[in-house]
Amino acid sequence: MPVTLSIKSVPDSLAERLRQRAARNHRSLQGELMTIIEQAGQEPQLDIQAVYEEIQRLGLKTSNESAAMLREMRDGRNRG
Repeated sequence: MPVTLSIKSVPDSLAERLRQRAARNHRSLQGELMTIIEQAGQEPQLDIQAVYEEIQRLGLKTSNESAAMLREMRDGRNRG
């Protein structure tokens, strides 16, 4: 069964930016908010096995190298 969500005290400036975004995307404000929520709910979870395999594939040897790679992956700088 669907759930009704409510967000209170949204600043006017944010509400206006969301309305503008919805208009640019040819959606209602409700439709735009649903799209944003759906996208947030579909963000990939960090899979430790995949990270380990990538570390092995890249031949990283030190924790500093591994940490730098993980930061890049987390921040989306190493997509592809």
